[in-house]
Amino acid sequence: MENGRKSPGGLTEDEDIQLMLRGSLLRKVKSRRAKERLYRLQEDGMTVWFERRFRRTPSKQIFSVMHIEGVRQGHQSEGLRKYGGSFPERHCFTIVFKGKRKNLDLAARGEEDAQHWVQGLTKLMARLQAMNQREKLDHWIHGILQRADKNKDNKMCFQEVKSMLRMINIDMNDIYAYKLFKECDHSGDERLEGRELEEFCRRLLRRPELEELFGHYSGEDCVLSAEELREFLRDQGEEATLRQACAIIHAHELNEKARQQDLMMLDGFMMYLLSAAGDILNQEHTKVHQDMSQPLCHYFISSSHNTYLTHNQIGGTSSTEAYVRALMTGCRCVELDCWEGADGEPVIYHGHTLTSKILFRDVIESIRDYAFKRSPYPVILSLENHCGLEQQATMARHMKAILGDMLLTQPLDGQDPDNLPSPEQLKGKVLVKGKKLPEPWGEPRGVTAAPDPEEEEKEEEKKEEEEEEEVEEEEEEEERLQERSSQRSLQEIQPLQAKDASQVAPELSAVVVYCQAVPFPGLAQALQHPRPCEMSSFSERKARRLIKEAGPAFVRYNARQLSRVYPLGLKMNSSNYNPQEMWNAGCQLVALNFQTPGYEMDLNAGRFLGNGCCGYVLKPPFLRSPHVEGPRCLVLHIRVITAQQLPKLNQEKRSSIVDPFVRVEIHGVPADCSKQQTGYRTNNGFNPRWEETLTFQLQAPELALVRFVVEDHDSTSCNDFVGQFTLPLASMREGYRHIHLLSKDGASLSPATLFVHVKCKRL
Repeated sequence: MENGRKSPGGLTEDEDIQLMLRGSLLRKVKSRRAKERLYRLQEDGMTVWFERRFRRTPSKQIFSVMHIEGVRQGHQSEGLRKYGGSFPERHCFTIVFKGKRKNLDLAARGEEDAQHWVQGLTKLMARLQAMNQREKLDHWIHGILQRADKNKDNKMCFQEVKSMLRMINIDMNDIYAYKLFKECDHSGDERLEGRELEEFCRRLLRRPELEELFGHYSGEDCVLSAEELREFLRDQGEEATLRQACAIIHAHELNEKARQQDLMMLDGFMMYLLSAAGDILNQEHTKVHQDMSQPLCHYFISSSHNTYLTHNQIGGTSSTEAYVRALMTGCRCVELDCWEGADGEPVIYHGHTLTSKILFRDVIESIRDYAFKRSPYPVILSLENHCGLEQQATMARHMKAILGDMLLTQPLDGQDPDNLPSPEQLKGKVLVKGKKLPEPWGEPRGVTAAPDPEEEEKEEEKKEEEEEEEVEEEEEEEERLQERSSQRSLQEIQPLQAKDASQVAPELSAVVVYCQAVPFPGLAQALQHPRPCEMSSFSERKARRLIKEAGPAFVRYNARQLSRVYPLGLKMNSSNYNPQEMWNAGCQLVALNFQTPGYEMDLNAGRFLGNGCCGYVLKPPFLRSPHVEGPRCLVLHIRVITAQQLPKLNQEKRSSIVDPFVRVEIHGVPADCSKQQTGYRTNNGFNPRWEETLTFQLQAPELALVRFVVEDHDSTSCNDFVGQFTLPLASMREGYRHIHLLSKDGASLSPATLFVHVKCKRL
């Protein structure tokens, strides 16, 4: 580890990076008034800070390259299209962040400056992607050293070292800390610098549990031969050949002499376990690996509810960026609430509320631009239509003109009408879910179609609830009253939908092919006369009722037809429901509020983590066919060993150190749902050690998700969330594995990890 100026990923000589290190005056375009500030890349090459112009003290506002999703040049964001008109397009660029953080729209003084920043950030992101875990740790420690070196003399006294230890979430005993400090202070001047600092940091980053594991397989000579590594691979449940062992040594061993002799040292072994090869997620599952040629109804499909919202559904902002974010996470079904707009242009927003409006046309353009960047498989547009005939025809025209050949307007040639086509057959296509006129098409205007199924579902629910008032649970009664009162007060905010919204324009009907929205006919009729091209929507409450009253029949229905489940409308804060119970019944389009973080969205991200994050996951065989034998039981043992570099929760309070514990949750069929946790470790978020084994018995492992959660123990109030990671049990690898933790909104908490041992046993 170098002292002084640190090379940002080995790119210091790069012209773009040099300009970023010097800094540029950029305008933050947020409204009609754009404020100019100095933006500068920090010497670690990982963080950018900015200050207001003419201020002596730099602003503390910073962002990390690690949290950037992408960089767009020109007026390629909603903000710049709206407010950036006074700036030349070539001067503008947008930084898109992971998670919920808003885009940063910037305008440079000249085209050259903008180019340097766009190219420089892109290079740094690529370098970061290529970095191994050890390099990320080095960068992380370097950043801490920079902050702890108060007088910037590139030397660290003991007080500065103590400050650094608090920053990295470790409350080390003063006597031990000073002993370590003195052992590294070879010059004896009570200051650490250069190689002394490097040695101190290397000792801090020691992993005793990995040293013990290495010693177990290498024996007394502390060198791992190819044969010994093969034995380790066999115990890991991986390909255990001498050839594979040698390949691993050549890929990860740092010492050239050892590499030449097919030997692995401790550092190489650690590098291997910290690489993707040691990740708990099966790396084969980071690519599309499932059969994609089965009917659409045989897949779970990543689905968003109220996609246009960035916050809650009462006063939140509607934005085309919300569609971009959803699509870029692999979401394959987005919702468009379409209402009558001014000047004959339909708008999208949450009707009868204070949410802002966006043009239908702008949303379709965003879908065109981003539908297939993350996944090649079909995107479904779930239309909730409140427009009259004229604006419905306008919607159809916009979709045809903007989407062009992407839009599916005819059944596929040679497609069996008794089966839905497959994701493979529909690659690159956009499907519309909406009402369909009865044959023949081309009915005169004014023909009334079946009422909007989702709207009818809501009306039907109200009637049912009124009939069941005496038997409904008290909690549901309160919720219903809350929904009605809120709807009464909100109806005054905006005019009602168009009078002819119950009718359907032939132009709009014509673009509905395989997702014809119909009211649910009841399970008996649907099973007796299946119509695969028709689909129904269910509120979470109606879906739960069907699961409770006729679960097996609902599973059979979902094996032939698509069903969409959506959250109750009374959830004013856009909260979510547990999607797992819907997946258990085979429901494909389990729509969630993507803008609301929480365990429900963690489960959704985990469900679609496999199969290359393409938004389609093949359902287990017993949910695709009633004749398939059920799953085999399994016992899962998870030994929670250690954690590394957990984030400090309270950055302002220097003495605040976490007391972490790990909870492992199983989400699956009701019999499998359970959670267990370790004890907590006091004042150590840097390298806590547990060595505790948690055991679970599973009836349907193919449906199970495993969620690892780290929390900060608090004996007087609720525990604080530290990080989590969720994945399908079917994508989890056995053996010694690292888990890379994520924040509440799904962003990386690198270099924070858990180290565990996993063992599965079929019964």
